[in-house]
Amino acid sequence: MHRTPLHELCCAAGGRMVPFAGWEMAVQFGGVIAEHKAVRQSCGMFDISHMGFLKLEGPGAKDKLQGLVPSDLQRIGPGEAAYTVLLNEAGGIIDDLIIYDNGVVAGVDQLYAVINAACADADTAWLEQHLLAAGIEISNHKAGGILLALQGPEAAQRLEQLSGEDLSGLPRFGHRQLQINGSAVFAGRTGYTGEDGFELLLSAPAGQALWQQLLEAGVTPCGLGARDSLRLEAAMHLYGSDMNSTTSPLEASLGWLVHLEMPIDFIGREVLEQQTNQGVAQRLVGLQLQGRAIARHGYPVLHNSEVVGEITSGSWAPSLELPIALAYVPTALAKLGTELSVDIRGRQEPAQVVKRPFYRRS
Repeated sequence: MHRTPLHELCCAAGGRMVPFAGWEMAVQFGGVIAEHKAVRQSCGMFDISHMGFLKLEGPGAKDKLQGLVPSDLQRIGPGEAAYTVLLNEAGGIIDDLIIYDNGVVAGVDQLYAVINAACADADTAWLEQHLLAAGIEISNHKAGGILLALQGPEAAQRLEQLSGEDLSGLPRFGHRQLQINGSAVFAGRTGYTGEDGFELLLSAPAGQALWQQLLEAGVTPCGLGARDSLRLEAAMHLYGSDMNSTTSPLEASLGWLVHLEMPIDFIGREVLEQQTNQGVAQRLVGLQLQGRAIARHGYPVLHNSEVVGEITSGSWAPSLELPIALAYVPTALAKLGTELSVDIRGRQEPAQVVKRPFYRRS
């Protein structure tokens, strides 16, 4: 198991460590629901140093990366970022990622890409396979450093106090370089919780000092458990559960990432054009269960007592105080209001297709 540079500090803060994607990570500290509510109501912090953080640089880097993703990267400029997906030739999702446009540095175009821990090696190999020959250099920008997510309605205020900068003009998915305690920090106004917040990249010593400083200031340390319940309430996809290399963005209800209007070819385009014209057989939907039973990954979804789909993610939603889930169902059953049921330990629990996200801050 790999360990992040915050491992010992997480243990000291009471973190219960578990294996995750080849890393030993904290699943919780004081309790999942308490951590979840801290992020919704004030501020929480997560060690996300297991995730990959790549730098792509070279002439025309964004134009060349465009051939690997279905989203129009020309929609973002320096200081901006985009959420998108890498596709295979069959239109399946290799991984989801955030691409940050860092502009021109030392005369060459520079991008950053944050990728999932479990996919880091495969993603890097895929990017190298398609971009190295085009003159794009790919490197590990994390380089032993720390990725820390500061999330919640008080996150901006906390970061302003630490950096001495006014962040009111930094939009969602904007990013900039900050100085905290004399150390350089990359700050992206991104996150995986459905709240305002920031993902910070800094050196290991600076990150360790920042973690301790935030802890002493009363920011709640949060683990993978709260990260999962928060992202599910916000209907954010988990790679490997809600999408994979056999599901397309259109099937995964990520059609807003597919920009077929751009006159540029990209891997998987032909399949997505065909699916757009002919429709897809299945769709990822949000389900709200009518009782208190929780639908877990892999549970069958039924219609008229026949299995028609499968739960991909499910949990109790602490902010809503009810059970929610994501599931693939036939497109004909994906309409809002459709009545279904979930087989939970032999009982058919009523469920209804509802609008996503389940939670949205007003």
